[in-house]
Amino acid sequence: MKLLTDKGNQHSLKAVIAASVTGIKLDLKEVGYTDQVVPYLRKNRLPVLDCGNGDYIFSANSICRYLLAQGGLDVDDTQVDEWLEWEATQLQPVLGVFLASLYGSGKANVDSLKSLLTHLNSLLQGKQFLVGKGISAADISVWAALYPAQASRSDLLPQYPNVESWFMGLSGQSAFEAGVSAVTNGKGAGSFKASILAQPLVPMPVADARTAKDEESSVSEDVSSEEMEGARQAWLYGKATTPTPRARNHPLLPEEGQRNVLITSALPYVNNVPHLGNIIGCVLSADVFSRFCRLRNYNSLYICGTDEYGTATETKALAEGLTPKQICDKYYKIHHDIYKWFSIDFDHFGRTTTQQQTEIAQDIFLRLHERDFLLRDTVEQLLCVKCNRFLADRFVEGTCPLCNYPDARGDQCDKCSKLINATELKNPRCKICNDSPIIKTSEHLFLDLPKLQSRLQVYYDRVSAAGDWTANAKHVTSSWLRDGLKPRCITRDLKWGTPVPLDGFREKVFYVWFDAPIGYPSITANYTDQWEKWWKNPEQVELYNFMAKDNIPFHSVIFPCSLIGADDNYTIVNHLIATEYLNYEDGKFSKSRGIGVFGDMAKDTGIPSDIWRFYLLYVRPETMDSTFSWADLMLKNNSELLNNLGNFINRCLAFLEKNFGGVVPEMALEADDERLLALVTRELRSYKQLLEKSKIRDALRHILNISRLGNQHIQANQPWVLVKGGDKERARAGTVTGLCTNISCLVSTMLIPYMPVTSRTIQEQLNAPAECNVITENFVCYLVPGHKIGTPKPLFDKLDPALIDNLKKKFSGQKKQDNGSGDVSATPVSSAPVVDGPATPAADANEVQRLTDEVTKQGSVVRKLKSEKAEKSEIDKEVKKLLALKQELATASGQNPATPDSSSSKGKKKKGGKK
Repeated sequence: MKLLTDKGNQHSLKAVIAASVTGIKLDLKEVGYTDQVVPYLRKNRLPVLDCGNGDYIFSANSICRYLLAQGGLDVDDTQVDEWLEWEATQLQPVLGVFLASLYGSGKANVDSLKSLLTHLNSLLQGKQFLVGKGISAADISVWAALYPAQASRSDLLPQYPNVESWFMGLSGQSAFEAGVSAVTNGKGAGSFKASILAQPLVPMPVADARTAKDEESSVSEDVSSEEMEGARQAWLYGKATTPTPRARNHPLLPEEGQRNVLITSALPYVNNVPHLGNIIGCVLSADVFSRFCRLRNYNSLYICGTDEYGTATETKALAEGLTPKQICDKYYKIHHDIYKWFSIDFDHFGRTTTQQQTEIAQDIFLRLHERDFLLRDTVEQLLCVKCNRFLADRFVEGTCPLCNYPDARGDQCDKCSKLINATELKNPRCKICNDSPIIKTSEHLFLDLPKLQSRLQVYYDRVSAAGDWTANAKHVTSSWLRDGLKPRCITRDLKWGTPVPLDGFREKVFYVWFDAPIGYPSITANYTDQWEKWWKNPEQVELYNFMAKDNIPFHSVIFPCSLIGADDNYTIVNHLIATEYLNYEDGKFSKSRGIGVFGDMAKDTGIPSDIWRFYLLYVRPETMDSTFSWADLMLKNNSELLNNLGNFINRCLAFLEKNFGGVVPEMALEADDERLLALVTRELRSYKQLLEKSKIRDALRHILNISRLGNQHIQANQPWVLVKGGDKERARAGTVTGLCTNISCLVSTMLIPYMPVTSRTIQEQLNAPAECNVITENFVCYLVPGHKIGTPKPLFDKLDPALIDNLKKKFSGQKKQDNGSGDVSATPVSSAPVVDGPATPAADANEVQRLTDEVTKQGSVVRKLKSEKAEKSEIDKEVKKLLALKQELATASGQNPATPDSSSSKGKKKKGGKK
C-alpha cells in the first residue's frame, strides 16, 4: 500500500504510526499538495492511502483505522468513534488556527486551546490510554494532531499533567518515534511548516442565529462544487449509461471477457446444528459477498455443501444409534432448511458423499502419488482395547500438550488453536467408552509438504499481495511457512470416508482435511458436468474462500499444496476471507448446555430472519472476536432499523402517498439537494469499495449513514410545512420528497446483500423497476416524475424488553446444582471465568429500553443546542449528561461502561466456521 502525501503533512503521522504499530509496510510517495491523486475527487485531500486496484481512502482518521484493522488491532468501540469525531470537529478547527499562526508568524494564542486541553486532561485522569488498556485509533489521532503544536511550544502541556503524561508515554514508544522520523525526515518540527500553511482552515463554529436548516446547508461537510456537479450530472443522466442487471441462467459458467468470481464458504460439518457463530463465520458472510457480486454484474457462482465424511460423523452416528449415512441424510436436511430460512442464496448446496467426490479426490491423490509428493511412514496411533479399534483424531480427547487445556481433540486444541497429533495428548481418553487407549503402530501416507513449500511460497507471495487476504489469514499462513512445513498424514483407519486407491492402504480412507476441501470442486461437479471450466481455469476465474480463522491453514497451505502438487491447472484461492470468533453473551455457544442460539431455534423466537442477518453482520467479527448480546440486538433493532432506516423510508413514502397521491412529483434541485446527492454518492462509493475488499461489517454502516442523511434532509426542509404553503413551497416539498423516495430506492438496492427480504419489501412498496438492482459509482434517479409507488407500510417492529428478557433467559442454559441442603435445583449456567471484583450484572431489558430512550432524547437536546450555536459551557453541560447516560446504558446492558459497544467485548473464543 502507498501513502500519497505532501512533504511534512502532520496528518500523515496517523497513517505512519498505525502502520508501524501493526507492522504493515507502507510506502510513502511524496506528491504536491495540489496534485490530484484520487481520480474522482477534483478537490485534493492529503494524505491519501492507495490500497491498489483503484481503491483510495482519503480521511486521515479512516486511514488510521483501516491500517489498524488490517493488522487486527482496530478497536470497534463507540468511544473510539467519539474521540475521532471530537478530534475532527472540535480539536482540529481550533488547532488549525493555532498552528497556522504558530508556523506562519511565530505568534499563537495558547489560551485558545485551553478549554480543549482542560477537557482532555479531565478525561485522562488515571488513564494511560484514551480508550481501554491499549493503543487505539483515538490515541494515535489525538496525539498526531497535538504533536506539531507541542513540538514547537514546550510550554503547551505542563499545566495539563494528565495530558502531558499520556502524550509523553506515547512519544516514547517506537511506533510513534518511527512515525515522526518518517514524516519529518528526521529534520524536526519545522518540517511541518509548508504543509500546515498550505492547508485550508477547518471552519470554526460561528455564534449566530442560523437555523437547523442553515446548519445542514453549511459547507462544513467539505463538499466541493465540482463534486456536487458530478453528482447532479450522474443523477440526471447516469441512468442512460448504467448497465441492466445480468441474467443468471443456470448452469452458470465462466465467460470470456467477464469477471468470473467463484465463491465458496467453509463446508459445515453435517454432524451438528450450526449456531450463530458458525453461520456468520462462513455461509452468511459468503452470501453477502455473492449477492454483492451479482449487484456488480460479475459472473459469479456461490458453492457450498455439507462435509459428511470423517470421524465426526461416525461419532455422531454412534451417539444417536444411526448409521453414518442416516446421520448425513438427517443433518443435511437440517442444514438446508436453516440456511433457506436465513435467506442464504447458494447457487448450489451439495454434499461430499457423492461419486464425484470419490473420483476427484482419488484423481488428485493418484496425481500426487505419481509425482512423488507422498510419503509412507509407520506412525504410532491410539488403540482402544475395549472398543477394539484405532482411535482417529475425533475419537480421542485429552489435555493439550501445549496449553494444558483439558478437553483438546486429537487433531486440534480449541483453546490455543494449535494442530496436534492424538498421541501427543496428555491423559488421552476414548470418546466412545472413556477408557484410556494404548499406543500401537500403523502405516499411513503423508503429503510431503516440505517438498512443496517453495512452490507454495511463490504462490502465496503473489496472491496475498494481489488479492484480498484478511490479516489473520496472512498471519497464520506466514507463520506456517516461516516455521517450515512438515509432512502431513492424509489417511486414517476408518470405514466412513473416501477409500484410498492404493494397494496396501485400501482398508483406509482419506483424512477429512485432505478430503473435505475437494468437496468444493466435487459439489460444483454435481452442479454441472462442465465443472472444470471453474476449477481448472485459473487464468479466467477468481476464487474467494470464506471461513472462520480456525480453518485457515487447511485452505491456505494443505489444499493449495495438494492442487499445486497434482499439477492439473487447478484454480487455487486468490482471496481468503477469515473472520474471528463470535461469542455468546459472556461465554460461548454450547448445544449440550443449551447456551446460545442455534440455527433451528432462531425461527422460533418470532424475530424475522432479516433482523438476525442484520445484527450478525453488524457485529461480524472482522478484525477481532465480537459478542452476540440480546440487549444490544434490541438496541440496534429499535434504533438503527426502526428509528433510523425504517423511519426514513416509511415517513418518506407515507408522505408521498398522502400528499402527492403516491406519484413522484417534479424535482427542481437546489444547492442543498445537490449537496445531499454528493454526500450520498460518497457513502455509496465507500460501500462499494469496502464490499469489494470483503469489509462486510464496515460497508453496512454506510447504508445506515445514507438513511441518516435522508432523515436529516427531511427534518431540515420540513416538507409537511412546505406542502401547506403556496405553489413554490409545495413544489419544494415535492422535490424533497421525490429525492428522498429515490434515496429509499438506492437503500433498497444496497440492502440486498444484507437484508434481502426487507429489500424486496421496500421495492414492492416503491414499485421499483428491476433495473435499479445494479451497484455502480453513481447515485441515479430511477423513480422519475410520474412514477407511481405501491402501498407504504412500516418495515420493522419494535423489540419489546419483556420479549428480549424472556429470550435471554431461555437461551442462557440450565444445569443441576446442589443448593447446600441436598436438594438439586436448576440454575442458569454461566460460562464466564471467575474473576476478583464485582460481577457485571445481567442486563435488565426494561431498564435498557428506558435508558435507550433517555439517550435518544438527550442526544436530541445536544444536537439542538449545537444547531442553535448555544454557549459552549451549556453544550458541554448537556454533553456530559449524554455521556453519563451512555455509561448507564452500557452498565445496564451488561457491558463494561468504558466500552459501551458490545461488539468490542471480549469473551471466550468460539469458532464461526467449519470446525
